[in-house]
Amino acid sequence: MSQIQPPPGEPETALEAQYHYRVIARALRVIDAAQDAGQSLSLPDLATQLGMSTAHFQRVFSAWVGVSPKRYQQYLSLSLARELLARRMPLDAVADAAGLSGSGRLHDLILRWEAMTPGEFAQGAAGMVLSWGRFESPFGPVLAVATPRGLCGLAFTAETGFDAAFADLAARWPGARMIEDAEAIRPWVMAALSGHGEAALTLIGAPFQIKVWEALLAIPSGQVTTYSEIAAAIGHPTAVRAVGTAVGRNPISLLIPCHRALRKSGGLGGYHWGLPVKRAILAHEAARAEAG
Repeated sequence: MSQIQPPPGEPETALEAQYHYRVIARALRVIDAAQDAGQSLSLPDLATQLGMSTAHFQRVFSAWVGVSPKRYQQYLSLSLARELLARRMPLDAVADAAGLSGSGRLHDLILRWEAMTPGEFAQGAAGMVLSWGRFESPFGPVLAVATPRGLCGLAFTAETGFDAAFADLAARWPGARMIEDAEAIRPWVMAALSGHGEAALTLIGAPFQIKVWEALLAIPSGQVTTYSEIAAAIGHPTAVRAVGTAVGRNPISLLIPCHRALRKSGGLGGYHWGLPVKRAILAHEAARAEAG
């Protein structure tokens, strides 16, 4: 789970939080573009590009990401996936993923989740009203969708575009009515993005998909696994391709951490919302895990 902590001191106003999310989102885009070009930016260079003083940018970035811009750039390297795989922890604990209680504490975030019943899944949530809204995050703009029970969709839209992401999430609930109401779901979304508080999730999918998603929920922040290890852990060692498909169909990004599933070869593999987002999240989590 991404642990993006607010700066110390007085609680932020909504306007301050939005400003900081935008600063960090821009900083991550600039750093990622430089990495793609084989460059490493100095702190003054980064601050200049963001129109901020060096000291102010350093404080904001370190408080929200948890490490300095220089340290973050060291993690945002093309060899990141192999480095994470080399030091990963065994997945023995994931073997019991199918028996998860439906709740858990991920650092300062408490997650509660429940799956729709097979009947509700078959009916496509006929008659249900879903709320949706647009939000800012350090990894780009976010589309969030929720049932009355909890978040059922969280999509990063920078790569796919808003319309495509909306159509994708809405198609999973063909019988539901979608209404825009960001304020109704804001507490869950802010908890998810900040890593603090409590968020509820509603999972809708075939039983095999939900089993894979529950296994993903067992992978700690800063750790990764492979598709084949997930397949073995849930009792279907030959179903690697099906596991990969289920991982890719996860509608709740970040909280159900499909970004922590990598290829056995050490490649990043795919990511439904774009590989730049996956690489940024992994680098962020790895840096924070080492920083403690």
